Amino acid sequence: MRLLGLDPGLRRTGWGVIECTGNRLSHVAHGAVTTDAALPLPARLVQLYDGVTAVVIEYAPDEAAVEETFVNKNPDSTLKLGQARGVVLLAPARAGIPVAEYATNRIKKSVVGVGHADKKQVQDMVARLLPGTKVTDADAADALAAAICHSHYAGARDLEARLAASGTVR
Repeated sequence: MRLLGLDPGLRRTGWGVIECTGNRLSHVAHGAVTTDAALPLPARLVQLYDGVTAVVIEYAPDEAAVEETFVNKNPDSTLKLGQARGVVLLAPARAGIPVAEYATNRIKKSVVGVGHADKKQVQDMVARLLPGTKVTDADAADALAAAICHSHYAGARDLEARLAASGTVR
């Protein structure tokens, strides 16, 4: 199963693609979609949508995982981030890809073991869980962490579905 992780942001949206074979994870690609801050908001949202759509087309993920965002103290920033997040959710959904959402603390706990880990700890654990991967971009590392988190939960859902189909779980 190929998973796309996304870490939404208006300036930079991190993305990461991993492959899951059983309980083995491997790195496929990662990067960030950036927008031009000099452009008006609608044009930046188009850049974001086009960038995420290009990643979806190029890597053809089976599912996507998006990190939920926290609410800022600045309502204007929160609103803009929410609009960017909506575009990030829309791109894979428009391509017919199931999209899951995970709280930041859940992603960190899934990858690092601690819900309040810092960005450096997330980067270090992503490198350990995906051997040979060098991720220097914190946004891409967060996106890969979202994909890793989803791989844990997607595997549990698949097992639960198989058990339910066999009549083992009611």
